Amino acid sequence: MPQNTTVNLPAATWTQITDANVTSITFQNISGSDIRVKGTVGAVAPTDLLGALLYMPYQGERNSAMLDLFPGVAGANRVYAFSVNGGSVAVSNA
Repeated sequence: MPQNTTVNLPAATWTQITDANVTSITFQNISGSDIRVKGTVGAVAPTDLLGALLYMPYQGERNSAMLDLFPGVAGANRVYAFSVNGGSVAVSNA
């Protein structure tokens, strides 16, 4: 399902930023603190930070293919974000 929205991240909690299976994604960390991002297969939240991508404030990805972002996760189709302090992510996907 297409979306173009802002997702709020509670502190120290993996939060799904996709609302359905996606093949590409645009997102930007619009927080004042860094976030970690992980791709998963299905709506299964990560349980650790191992292999998570780090995005500093105002960094992100522009229409990036899931295969390019998470080549080690066969079939990755959902994206989760994590911030120790909480924050927000602007996200757009189809």
